[in-house]
Amino acid sequence: MTDESGSTSSAPREGSLDAPTRHPLGWQEMDFFDEAKLDEELRRVFDICHGCRRCFNLCDSFPRLFDLIDESETGELDSVDSADFTPVVDACTLCDMCYMTKCPYVPPHEFNLDFPHLMLRARAIEAKKGGVGWNEKQLIQTDRNGRLAGKMSGMANWASDRGNKLTRPVIEKIAGVHRDADLPKYVPASRTFVRQAENTPPEVNTTAPAFGREAVLYATCFVNYNKPDTGVLAQRILARNGVATSALHPSCCGMPQLEQGQLDEVSAMARTVAAAFRPHVDAGKDIIALTPSCALMMKFEWPLMLPDDEDVKALSAATRDITEYIVDIAKNEGLVDGLSALPEPVALHLACHARAQNMGQKAAEMLRFIPDADLKVIERCSGHGGSWGIMKENFDTAIKVGRPVVRQAKESRYIVSECPLAADHILQGIERQLDEGQSAPARSYHPVELFALAYGLAPELSS
Repeated sequence: MTDESGSTSSAPREGSLDAPTRHPLGWQEMDFFDEAKLDEELRRVFDICHGCRRCFNLCDSFPRLFDLIDESETGELDSVDSADFTPVVDACTLCDMCYMTKCPYVPPHEFNLDFPHLMLRARAIEAKKGGVGWNEKQLIQTDRNGRLAGKMSGMANWASDRGNKLTRPVIEKIAGVHRDADLPKYVPASRTFVRQAENTPPEVNTTAPAFGREAVLYATCFVNYNKPDTGVLAQRILARNGVATSALHPSCCGMPQLEQGQLDEVSAMARTVAAAFRPHVDAGKDIIALTPSCALMMKFEWPLMLPDDEDVKALSAATRDITEYIVDIAKNEGLVDGLSALPEPVALHLACHARAQNMGQKAAEMLRFIPDADLKVIERCSGHGGSWGIMKENFDTAIKVGRPVVRQAKESRYIVSECPLAADHILQGIERQLDEGQSAPARSYHPVELFALAYGLAPELSS
């Protein structure tokens, strides 16, 4: 494009190929918490979204916004009361898909839209006013809850089982968690991933092409307390391919707190984790996150919150998602032979927080290294949205949003997602679409679990 003088113009164009550029969050600036300025920005952004509507099918925020405007007196934003914006804000799951995949107006475009971070700003203001309920605050204390539940995992899992007609109505009334929502199970304290990594580390294959690599696995609260098999099998795969690993879990990444707008808590967690990993980064070790939400926080959200923190910057540069890391080995040194075909088709859901890392379909690339892989890749929101989808007021909507994924996934034997919460939510959706006499798969999988199965490294999954 040229201007009137004939010189090339650098002005961004709608639909251009320029990569999105995200600005620091600015949450420590006074204007960030100014409610009048927030309302002004909400109205500016909502009016642009109203005129565009490309994101109508991403999550429930946009249908709520468009219905709010369409049903107003003038059919325009000017006749919508700002007090009615709350349901729009509440429905955002911070998945970043509007920003990363749909919106033509993200920076460097002059409109400068960042819908998810605007919703986060609104939640941060509400949180500062005491708008986060006691039950919500308790629900997202994942490290504390994991430690406590691990001491009595049998009882905790019995009480949280969605088939328990005695306890789940009580949990629904007290905590606001829908009685039918599937909840994660806990492992005994002696079986957390960090404990297993310390007690039974796998032997490293010194003949592998990638021998010499060293990495530290960020256990994440979910893998550590709820699904340690993901971490254990990741270590076995890496050890087979010559990578020496250890596991570390200084703190939760803060994603649950981010969803509630508790930015002080998130920044404290970021500093704690980044400081704990800094010696390993300085020693030249790779840092691997085992769930995409945590990888997204470490790579992108923390640096946007704490742009001047040197530990955070160093950790961000050193962090890789687990599937991203295995693909990197394959493309550089090469994987060790020994992968065998899986017996049945795989439906792979690409988690939103993996897609938002802007690294490509790494889970799909990894699974395609398996011989004769019968792989269906699904790029749609599962509807779960972290802690959002399990709440009483959101669960039915979460199931509805996930129906397109379920329709694509239900014919496959292996239901797979990088996000373990999304994977189990998809299974719940499948259960609701079964005909009489049909049954859903017994469990869901992380891509790493299937890769370990193909390597013959997961006898516990073979039965």
